[in-house]
Amino acid sequence: MIELLTPADMAAADRLTIAGGIAGMALMENAGRAVADAVVRRARRTAPLICVVAGPGNNGGDGFVAARVLRERGYPVRVMLLGDRDKLKGDAAEAAARWAGDVEPAGADGLAGAGLIVDALFGAGLDRPVAGAARTVIDAMNAGGVPVVAVDLPSGISGASGAVMGAAVRATETVTFFRRKPGHLLLPGRLHCGPIEVADIGNPDAVLEKLRPSLFVNCPALWAERFPVPRPEAHKYSRGHAVVVSGDASHTGAARLAARGALRAGAGLVTLASPPDALAINAASYPAVMVRAVDGPGALGEMLADVRLNAVVLGPGAGVGARTRELALTALAGERAVVLDADALTSFADESEALFSAIKARDGLPTLLTPHEGEFARLFRSGARPAEMSSKCDRALIAAVDSGATVVLKGPDTVVASPGGRISIAENAPPWLATAGSGDVLAGMAAGLLAQGMPAFEGASAAVWLHGEAGNEVGPGLISEDLPEALPAVYRRLFVDLGAWP
Repeated sequence: MIELLTPADMAAADRLTIAGGIAGMALMENAGRAVADAVVRRARRTAPLICVVAGPGNNGGDGFVAARVLRERGYPVRVMLLGDRDKLKGDAAEAAARWAGDVEPAGADGLAGAGLIVDALFGAGLDRPVAGAARTVIDAMNAGGVPVVAVDLPSGISGASGAVMGAAVRATETVTFFRRKPGHLLLPGRLHCGPIEVADIGNPDAVLEKLRPSLFVNCPALWAERFPVPRPEAHKYSRGHAVVVSGDASHTGAARLAARGALRAGAGLVTLASPPDALAINAASYPAVMVRAVDGPGALGEMLADVRLNAVVLGPGAGVGARTRELALTALAGERAVVLDADALTSFADESEALFSAIKARDGLPTLLTPHEGEFARLFRSGARPAEMSSKCDRALIAAVDSGATVVLKGPDTVVASPGGRISIAENAPPWLATAGSGDVLAGMAAGLLAQGMPAFEGASAAVWLHGEAGNEVGPGLISEDLPEALPAVYRRLFVDLGAWP
């Protein structure tokens, strides 16, 4: 697993490291040297003037160390400080004392002539909007037209949420320490970071056992142990049977996309539960997808009495209203995995408690809610209170706890949150996934993995990652029909990486 540390977690990691016998000044020296190394790799051989903009805390201390190391390596360095040098405390004060050069007040004029800027103003722990002299300097760094190497996180970005706190540096690259922070992955923070280097500054991995972080980068290491790698003795019935509930004759496309996604994700069988008027359309779509006439909630309940049908997708193209609510409650009443998307979520906008009660009555059976931001706002505008939260992770987690379901809050930085507190953040989604039907395919892929026995959090996270990789496989010009067809190539690479290729 690749853990993410909140600013509070990182502060605790440093405290545990220091308590374990590694001096805080040693951590700062290592951090500053890592920044200096990054600057040297990027700086031109002509040794341009490097301007280090230091802040009043430990981030500024890292900047003072970097400035000293760069000067020792022969680079001309100018240091500017936001605040009073005499008011620096602790390790930051010591780092400043080890800098033998001049220190200028931070200001736009001081950046004149710089060939590269080190942004050491604020780190990941910034918790209030920047203003005054700090904002003036940030605006000047952005307007300078020269490379900016950010220390820990571009100044002005919240390490917890990725939000821009009034104004933020647009870095050319970022050097962070020990582990990345949520603000490195969540938008808009990720857009300000450039390539990110994670430097080892001496924090031992053992401190993670005490911190027990609950945030993770969404990658195969997070869910590989629960991923359903096909075995030679497997057959279609052992790989699960997913059901996708279709809309009426004029709204079948979304369900057909979901069905194809479930099939390509590995479900052994997939059936479209189709209104009678759409039966012919659905039957003509994909020969490998079965079709069964289902006219309303009662018929769906009769169909789902077959325990071999172990995963259901409902919502894509279903229509908004009471009928879809009843279909969803019918699906939730059985002992199977359920994925609710699109119209199924909007149908409960004014009936969220009925939905949440039905989910909680399932006593932990896999249930996924897969909203985009608009659907999320409609469904969780009351009891879950997430609209008041600034962090996408916070909003998704509160929604998961309040609903009892694993929540997949979609976007270029899709967050998966479980009621138990685990959260994954995706970083592999390309921009061309923003196309009609893409989310329907994702819902189907998730159901296909749940049908094969993956737990809700791992299955949802794996589906999101696979969806992003399929988008990268197709590239520009992608339409949603391409995504299922890209999965074989993605699976081939994944199984090789997992050592599971026959």
